[in-house]
Amino acid sequence: MIRSPLAVTRVAKWSACGENASSKNDWPDWTSAPARVAPGFFPPELVVQVKALACELPATHGLPLSHWNTPDIARQVCNAGWVATISGSTIWRWLHEDAIRPWYHRSWIFPRDPAFAVKANRILDLYERSWNGKPLQSDEFVISADEKTSIQARQRRHQTLPAAPKRPMRVEHEYGRCGAWAYIAALDVHHARVFGRCETTTGIAPFDRLVEQVMTRMTRPPYNDARRVFWIVDNGSSHRGNASVARLKQQFPRLTLVHGPVHASWLNQIEIYFSIVQRKVLTPNDFTGLDQLAERLLDFQYYWDATAKPFEWKFTKADLATLLAKLSAHEKVAA
Repeated sequence: MIRSPLAVTRVAKWSACGENASSKNDWPDWTSAPARVAPGFFPPELVVQVKALACELPATHGLPLSHWNTPDIARQVCNAGWVATISGSTIWRWLHEDAIRPWYHRSWIFPRDPAFAVKANRILDLYERSWNGKPLQSDEFVISADEKTSIQARQRRHQTLPAAPKRPMRVEHEYGRCGAWAYIAALDVHHARVFGRCETTTGIAPFDRLVEQVMTRMTRPPYNDARRVFWIVDNGSSHRGNASVARLKQQFPRLTLVHGPVHASWLNQIEIYFSIVQRKVLTPNDFTGLDQLAERLLDFQYYWDATAKPFEWKFTKADLATLLAKLSAHEKVAA
């Protein structure tokens, strides 16, 4: 038996106010569980049961919910007859002890590329300036490239107002669509330089124009005179498969195309730059037309280059091995 500050008792089923609960318990029976009769005291068995409930999907209990919140958990606990009443704040405190937050969710995806580790490790080696076990020379460069598609130019029906004392920026909700750009960009990973262009659509020809822009113009560092330039790309149709490797190698002999694994855009550093563009250039979206949008995107490249430093990439091959091992163990449990 468990000692309580006021008394010790046994009940058929414990309730918060000390009464017997007659409804059927859907969880493993603890009809002889000890109870504290003082209001506000709950036995540890109930805390464990509630935490276990929060770690299950509501659908397994026949509820039309996609996720739990504390009022729904409290309602389920009472309907199951575990207690007569309990507050959501009490349940929140219990879940907070173990950082259980079933009202949040995170999207994720299992790697389905059979060569995921091999392809990912090649990219991670390049970020550390290594290729096939040998360090890169000073005249070898690593480029990360991709497309940010369908960037709309939205013209607000009323003028955007800047911030003022005690008032944030105000942006009209209604807008007219003025078309969209595909923004194709390349990032020099170790020198923090960005090259981009706006195209009406994605495809082989627009991507090749970006490659030509980077490889043939008199830029610094001099990619046109480099020993090798590694281009890290995903598996989009603009640069997919061995055909794209051969096509670009024929046009630019110094270029080595490196494909990442399927569903691994998070390994491509240009995506970090795209997230910066989304926050600093495109939010809120208020442009008079495509010309102004293109001008803003391209001008931001120079603005960013003026103070940019290479991203501090910290995800290593060891981290990748740990992640893949964790996913493999999860797959075995799910099976």
